[in-house]
Amino acid sequence: MSWISALAELLEKGEPCVLVTIIEERGSTPRNAGSKMVVTAERIFETIGGGHLEYKAMEMAREMLASRSQDTRLERFSLGASLGQCCGGATVLLFEPMGQPQAQIAVFGAGHVGRALVPLLASLPCKVRWIDSRENEFPEQIPAGAEKIVNDEVVDEVENMPPGSYYIVMTHNHQLDLELTAAILKRGDFAYYGLIGSKTKRVKFEHRLRERGFAEDSMARMRCPMGLPEVKGKLPVEIAVSIAGEVIATYNATFGQEVKKGESSVAKLMPNSRRAQ
Repeated sequence: MSWISALAELLEKGEPCVLVTIIEERGSTPRNAGSKMVVTAERIFETIGGGHLEYKAMEMAREMLASRSQDTRLERFSLGASLGQCCGGATVLLFEPMGQPQAQIAVFGAGHVGRALVPLLASLPCKVRWIDSRENEFPEQIPAGAEKIVNDEVVDEVENMPPGSYYIVMTHNHQLDLELTAAILKRGDFAYYGLIGSKTKRVKFEHRLRERGFAEDSMARMRCPMGLPEVKGKLPVEIAVSIAGEVIATYNATFGQEVKKGESSVAKLMPNSRRAQ
């Protein structure tokens, strides 16, 4: 696979990688300026000449991936004995991190609030999976950045999300809400779980969840009612803005934490310049 095809595929999947480019060559070098290589945590695509230079570049790129560095990096290499190469020239490599991990958000329910919320979330650099069993509830046009999922077995979609995902449940059926809640809390590796409803609904759900053996600390991670309390109103768009605001506040507070079961972590979606200092 060519570097450009590999890069496009990785960015589409949201898989982090580093693009390594030879930007300067002096003397004898294995590849010319402009040669590129794409490095992921497990694979490489194309080559910048092989040998110890390529190994060293791959090692540096993977260190950047492991540290989640988003800063570009320039490195100069002399192609002599220290690199085990006999070209005798020199080369400068540019390391560019690509495909920063994006937040994965599952929205269950295509009702009025869901139709107001999904366009807001889809306008952020995140991936939204919009899930319902009722295809006719979805609007004709699905916002770019959102994927429509029609599945009669809605609860099965919980397992299709990666660790550190956000879950927002607002279906038309309270029993379905309960089953989704149980599946999400059982996973325990979510960054955020919000359930639409009142304090009364929360009390009822907690009672039923206790009967199923769920611990208090697990249920405490459930946001119900969800949304920023400062954002008032009962219109679908008002509720949607409140929920979107809470999602943004959550990932800005928890960005960079390692994803572990029972803890919260998610990729930052807003640049530093737009985050509160």
